[in-house]
Amino acid sequence: MNWHEQIRAGFDLETTGRDPSQARIVTATIVMVDAAGRAASSAEWLVDPGVPIPDEAAQVHGVSTERARAEGVPAAEGVVQVLETLRDLFSARIPVIAYNAVYDFTVMDREARRHGLEPLRPDRVIDPFVLDKQTDRFRKGKRTLSAVAEHFGVSLENAHTSAADALAGIHVADALARQHEKLRLDPARLHEQQVAWKAEQSASFQEYLRRKDPQATISQAWPVEPVA
Repeated sequence: MNWHEQIRAGFDLETTGRDPSQARIVTATIVMVDAAGRAASSAEWLVDPGVPIPDEAAQVHGVSTERARAEGVPAAEGVVQVLETLRDLFSARIPVIAYNAVYDFTVMDREARRHGLEPLRPDRVIDPFVLDKQTDRFRKGKRTLSAVAEHFGVSLENAHTSAADALAGIHVADALARQHEKLRLDPARLHEQQVAWKAEQSASFQEYLRRKDPQATISQAWPVEPVA
């Protein structure tokens, strides 16, 4: 069976900022879907990141510093729970779908290190952002999850909440797999392919940017940015 016709999981974080090396988790969702793509179960976390949540971030995901402090689990506890849930999925060889996965998994890597925990070794990650760019390189327009979901006719209500984004990421990935036979690989093999595809995509974008800025640099890492 193809991976988009098996049990799979969606993963998404909302955080304190755009830099994954510095961002702290505010909300996290891991949703499991059945073979037909129907949500079967989910785990959601509201986390007190231990630092103030900038207004810019709060306006995106709707969680203020005050709410996180009043209702969230302590960061050390939340990070452990999310890490262990992801480890269980990787151990069970269940594909984990995350849109722009390098952001979420880099955040997880830095949070693990920040709390003295063993970092993840992501495996069988499927990133619709990478897949979409690989299969339709020259399509004009934004490649945000909202824009790509609209392109594929995927419903995305409450965008920028981790629960909605996690489920939409699955459905975008499913749409890509249905359209492109070359994406219907064993998830472990597809993971390896995405490492190469991401590097190629980043190198191409870097070449484009260097026409105006010879010093422009785009990271080729996927699914985790290396520690500086």
